[in-house]
Amino acid sequence: MQGRVHQAADWIEHRTGFRSAFHRFLFEHIPASTGWPQVFGSIALFLFLTQALTGILLALNYAPTPGDAYRSVLFITDRVAAGRMIQGLHHWGASLMIVVVFSHMAQVFIYGAYRKPREATWIAGVMLLLFTLAFGLTGYLLPWDNRAYWGTVVTTRIAANVPLMGAFLTQLIGATDGIGVLTFSRFYTMHTLLLPATTVLLINIHVYLVRRHGITASATSREATQRFYPKQVFRDITAVFIAFVILFAAAVFVRVPLERLADPTDTSYVPRPEWYFLFLFQLLKIFQGSLEPIGTVVLPTVAVLVLFLLPFIRHSRLQILHRRAVGAGIVFVVFAIWGSLTAAAVADSPHLKHPLAISHEMAEWAQFPPEEIAGIGYFRSSHCDSCHNLLSGIPKPGPNLTSMEQRHPKAWLIQHFKDPGSGVSGGSARPTQLSVLQLNALALFIANLKPDSAGILQTVPPDIIRGAQIYVVGGCGNCHKVNGLGGGIGPSLNGLFDRRTKSWIEEHFSSPQRLSPGSIMPPYHFSRAEENEIILYLFSLPE
Repeated sequence: MQGRVHQAADWIEHRTGFRSAFHRFLFEHIPASTGWPQVFGSIALFLFLTQALTGILLALNYAPTPGDAYRSVLFITDRVAAGRMIQGLHHWGASLMIVVVFSHMAQVFIYGAYRKPREATWIAGVMLLLFTLAFGLTGYLLPWDNRAYWGTVVTTRIAANVPLMGAFLTQLIGATDGIGVLTFSRFYTMHTLLLPATTVLLINIHVYLVRRHGITASATSREATQRFYPKQVFRDITAVFIAFVILFAAAVFVRVPLERLADPTDTSYVPRPEWYFLFLFQLLKIFQGSLEPIGTVVLPTVAVLVLFLLPFIRHSRLQILHRRAVGAGIVFVVFAIWGSLTAAAVADSPHLKHPLAISHEMAEWAQFPPEEIAGIGYFRSSHCDSCHNLLSGIPKPGPNLTSMEQRHPKAWLIQHFKDPGSGVSGGSARPTQLSVLQLNALALFIANLKPDSAGILQTVPPDIIRGAQIYVVGGCGNCHKVNGLGGGIGPSLNGLFDRRTKSWIEEHFSSPQRLSPGSIMPPYHFSRAEENEIILYLFSLPE
């Protein structure tokens, strides 16, 4: 058996050379000074592969058309197995990749690895940096929410202000007549086809050039070498593992922001791009009016040209850059300017109209009446689950509420809640301390229980349950319909997320007559937590 395995391995080696190539790669001689600062390239490659894999998984359920794109994102996060995790890895991976690529460029600059004979390696790295930013720029529009739409509007306006080429760039990205289907198609094509293919080619060129010219040695250890395996392999794997842990934690604990469906008529919306482009928005405040092209075009272009031309500036004129401390100081100043502009932009950012991360539109429980969603909360807070199971579980004194042969009317249930011992032999439960509206919601929840509905209602998030309870206690159903049930005096609340902003609803709660003259709705003075919870519930309602 071992002989056949060796024969197969020899055949593969003879035809492909994989084994010898891997051996040369693993035991390559590298400078002895190589250490932890050189791990950023491996992390960047790992993050690119992660972005490619998660992007493919997202594309399997993504609808690349405006409107449908937004709903498909909701579908991915709410219906697809591990969809929220995949989206989080892709979204936060983009930000982490920006940080790592910039850190890699800074390390290469500090170590002087851009100098002869590594000029082409440096240029390929600069191009990869620009392509990484291009990925973030083109992917920003794809969720097609208000944040993405208006951020792209500003981007296209900046492109239109480029001297001599503004009209051409606007036509190239399909924004001559505004942001629409054509713009979306161009951005999607660039993000999923052109940029990935070109980036893979550039990565191969970059890695080849690194292998050809080797890693830059420290000035104090030009002669001494070490093998890539085991020390540097250990460092690279450890660094990649740490990056993955950070990315995984962000995907699990930090929700990807998603606002309401893009609304081209919402001219009051104040757009903001992703954090790594905020410095450009801050430059717009510094260079206003006729000076705007200086901040949006001239300065970024000069910065990119300096990066490209840096290896070709005569060394005799930049001897000072040979000192690593000086290079580190220059990197610090550049990052400080970038960070200051970004921090200033964050400080000046207005509160978003939709700070809540909404993605409940496609959830099955959103189809249920608010009373039933509120009812499961009352079922838990009244400790009904101490005597009753909703589904299977450890046997309890009371019957399983989804498999009872006898269904009691709502009046009997309400009386039972008030006096559990009445009409039930051996009843020992305590009376509930609920209002009439709360008792009615609990009775409706139990009266309509079925195995399928019980399973779905148990997945409702706690903040949504509290929002439904506020809706019930406030008597909102007397005037408004939800999922076809309720009063007809006010408008239906389904699809509210696409019609109103959070700030509008907050103002409407406090003074309904000011925004809706003639309204008979009384003012509601909720606490901040209660206000957020009921708005979160209302925004979860499907159209």
